[in-house]
Amino acid sequence: MARSASTSKKKLAKSSARSAGSAPAPAGDAGVGIEERTSVELGDQSVQRGVGGETHQVATDGHPRLTTQQGVAVSDDQNWLTAGPRGPQLLEDHVAREKMFHFDHERIPERVVHARGYGAKGVFECYDSLEGTTCASLFGEAGKKTEVFTRFSTVAGNKGSADLARDVRGFAVKFYTDQGNWDLVGNNIPVFFIQDAMKFPDLIHSVKPEPDRGFPQAQSAHDNFWDFASLMPEATHMLMWQMSDRTIPRSFRFMEGFGVHTFRFVTAEGASTYVKFHWKPVAGLQSVVWNEALKINGADPDFHRRDLWNAIDSGDFPEWELGVQMFDDDFADSFDFDVLDSTKLIPEEQVPVTPIGKMTLNRNVDNFFAETEQVAFCTSNVVPGIDFTNDPLLQGRNFSYLDTQLKRLGSPNFTHIPVNAPRCPVMNFQQDGHMATNVPSFGRANYEPNSWGPESNPREAPGAGFTTHPRAEEGQARRVRAESFADHYSQARQFYASQTEIEQTHIADAFVFELSKVDTPAIRQRLVAGLVNVDEDLAATVAAGLGMDVPSALPAAVAPRTDLDPSAALSIVGSTPLASFAGRKLGVLVAQGSDAKTLKAIKAAAKKEKVMVELVAPTRMGITDSDGTELEIAEKIDGGPSVLFDAVAVVLTADCAEMLSRDATSKDFVNDAHAHAKFVAHTASSSALFEAAGITADDMDGGYCELDGKKASASTFVEACRAARFWDREATVDQTP
Repeated sequence: MARSASTSKKKLAKSSARSAGSAPAPAGDAGVGIEERTSVELGDQSVQRGVGGETHQVATDGHPRLTTQQGVAVSDDQNWLTAGPRGPQLLEDHVAREKMFHFDHERIPERVVHARGYGAKGVFECYDSLEGTTCASLFGEAGKKTEVFTRFSTVAGNKGSADLARDVRGFAVKFYTDQGNWDLVGNNIPVFFIQDAMKFPDLIHSVKPEPDRGFPQAQSAHDNFWDFASLMPEATHMLMWQMSDRTIPRSFRFMEGFGVHTFRFVTAEGASTYVKFHWKPVAGLQSVVWNEALKINGADPDFHRRDLWNAIDSGDFPEWELGVQMFDDDFADSFDFDVLDSTKLIPEEQVPVTPIGKMTLNRNVDNFFAETEQVAFCTSNVVPGIDFTNDPLLQGRNFSYLDTQLKRLGSPNFTHIPVNAPRCPVMNFQQDGHMATNVPSFGRANYEPNSWGPESNPREAPGAGFTTHPRAEEGQARRVRAESFADHYSQARQFYASQTEIEQTHIADAFVFELSKVDTPAIRQRLVAGLVNVDEDLAATVAAGLGMDVPSALPAAVAPRTDLDPSAALSIVGSTPLASFAGRKLGVLVAQGSDAKTLKAIKAAAKKEKVMVELVAPTRMGITDSDGTELEIAEKIDGGPSVLFDAVAVVLTADCAEMLSRDATSKDFVNDAHAHAKFVAHTASSSALFEAAGITADDMDGGYCELDGKKASASTFVEACRAARFWDREATVDQTP
């Protein structure tokens, strides 16, 4: 007969009587009911088990005591206090209620944009003194080091979205200088969609999930975004970058960063120089292809996060050089476009980027929420020597970024949070507010001017304090856009012309994919009509991919220029080639009996190049090489597809190759590597797998390398990988719809 779901009054009475007359609980860590527990071994863990079968880990062997938020030791973290073993829970259990209370309030509002992010700690080192250009102390002397916190992010998706969405990447750096905090809050693209911050809410609303249906998530491929974009010609330049491979980077470590806006460097004497900031990855630029990005999102939605964490954890610290484009008023006046227009850039051929320092990220965060989630970046956080310009997008960001912290972090005291706190002394008369954790030291005075003594009584510092660059302003107060902002197509044309043929193909394919998800024909028509102003061949390719005729060009406020020279710096493939394959990951497919000499040669060549090697196999354990040595397998083939690696090798016996030729995931491993133009090494005995995947000897182009067990062939393969991809393979594929 089943036991009743309720407890009888008689049982409750007996239980209460026993409780009232019971002996005191054992003292110390034993806790209530310890006599009813038994010791058991759960694998390598010694634990206690209660009468209900629950697990209790007790503070012994050097483990600290578990406590409440008030510091009271917890005797039982498995069971809520009840009236009898099967009775109702009691509200007097302050330990359980506190635990549940805190859990219920763990979440804070996520960022409206840049919600999906990942951070790391590091240091910035100045190369040479810029004292003659800026009084910012972090640039004051060669070799000076400044602590930094950097956060990378996507823009459109929520906290739970996947890393490889086609999206702009945020690239925000907080410098903890001895003059205060400076936040350089940029992106991995040097321009933006809009010219005036007034349109920022509309832009973000359009790209976010559509409000009636709540989808799509972290995608611009829907009617609302392209409706907005097709009606905003100023977005055209950014759209070209958005559809390029820049928005599907291989790693945070292999992407550039930009301050986007034009700022000012200011000397102690008040002299000003315009400046644009650039981050250049020391390891070089690298992106993935779209089909690869889709599969990475399925195999590992945390791909970028895991990559950054693992690199730093293994001592392979990512580095970026900070470079600047500096120019004066004469250049600004003579430049073809307005330097205050955030939809425009200054080609590096016209104003070269000068490296001024290097950032190294060398520490992972200690706690993701406390640091990466609670870090608060504000474009308005500048230090003496760095000042703003009248860029209308920057001016709006200066208001918005500070304003949003109150909603997200709940208090104007967010600067008390350690990740936001300056490392230099902070002295002012700001006080109180929610969650004020700093105890003021100003004593009696909480105002100024005052006549009290100097101890903990701060005063103005005219010589050392922040001083705004004195600039003359005049004009009527009007809602008007400067005429110098009106050319929306010329730099979009220049960007497209600067891409290699394979990159131009990727841009066209991206437009076709995105617009194929748009249900409203008029939106597709308008957008392609705008592309006619960029490049007629591009517009024709996109129109053909959508099965539509090429429309007439949209009317342009300013006729697109055709005389702008291509800029190699705007291309990933066409820019400076990789000097090394270091920091990348090589996936090696193995099985029982894989040749030991070949594996040894691959590992040696990879180690010399500072490339990580991971073995992929049909099982995680029990795989031995031809010498009988058990291999350390990183991934089972089902969870280790080739999209997770920068290059692959296949080292199989003939029998195992034949066996895996009947396995779909193994065939996908080589098929995807081939389709994504990766470099592929293989032993002759592995041929059955390639043939089963439809890759014949004739298909094995210059991106393939046969391994013969000798060091030379392995070294040749790893050195060839410095090209990142064998793009000739993709160029030979017929792209005709």
